[in-house]
Amino acid sequence: MEWEQSRRSDNIEDVRGQGGGGGGGGGGMAIGGGGLGIGAIIVLALIGYATGIDPRILIGGAEQVVNHGQTQQQPDTDQRQTQQAQGQAAGAPKDQMADFVAAVLGETEDVWSQVLPAQKGVQYQAPKLVLFSGVTRSGCGQAQSAMGPFYCPTDRKVYLDMAFFNDMKRKLGGGGDFAYAYVVAHEIGHHVQNLLGLLPKVHEAMENADEARANQLSVRLELQADCYAGVWAANADQKYHILQDGDVDKALNTAEAIGDDRLQKSSRGYATPDSFTHGSSAQRKQWLETGLKTGKVDACNTFAQ
Repeated sequence: MEWEQSRRSDNIEDVRGQGGGGGGGGGGMAIGGGGLGIGAIIVLALIGYATGIDPRILIGGAEQVVNHGQTQQQPDTDQRQTQQAQGQAAGAPKDQMADFVAAVLGETEDVWSQVLPAQKGVQYQAPKLVLFSGVTRSGCGQAQSAMGPFYCPTDRKVYLDMAFFNDMKRKLGGGGDFAYAYVVAHEIGHHVQNLLGLLPKVHEAMENADEARANQLSVRLELQADCYAGVWAANADQKYHILQDGDVDKALNTAEAIGDDRLQKSSRGYATPDSFTHGSSAQRKQWLETGLKTGKVDACNTFAQ
């Protein structure tokens, strides 16, 4: 992937070292309607596989912790202190991996600032991306490495512990610049959903649905974010020629590797479709490919399927 010449975004809040701890990693979803990011599911599935504990038990317990954290409100003083610390850390960071993230974020801003008004008549408002290590606070509660990258609609920020990229390479056999960019673009896809008014509507529907229906809605959200990541990549390549030989295959392989069916089968030997929250390997690959081929927001209507 060609990214070295890309504009670096200033919408980076680098709070690494302020929240304490180092940690594993993950790769995400929109937090706000309940649930874990795909990174958390990966980590818990691996733990279950190693210990013999049913991963559903581990995942269920973790979801209760996450959902409880989302309902907690920060005291005003603590919130102001957190915002001040993050504000002081704003700006493009200097180390190479963070510089890469700033470049990818800059490309998402440039592309969506053109695509969203042109295709949907909606002005793009760039989110902040918070780089943290181990743990930090978000508008949706405590952010931890094990939750993976995620988007919080409450404060309109993406949270990323870059240790996830190492986990992608070691545990999932993924990796490569464009595969990492796909992870960032997926979370920005949730922000686009928020700007279009879809995210709050679906989260409300999930809160009023039974577990099976809520899972189905979550899958549709995640697949659409995959498709939006493809829309970004298609338009970015048309404008900046970012893609190199093998990039698309790496991203498609990553999407396939983090399908719910593959993760569940690797952890316990079988898959339970009713419990899927992100989509099967085939679905994730299909919708990322749809975005890549069309470059059109309207082609990503996963809710019509």
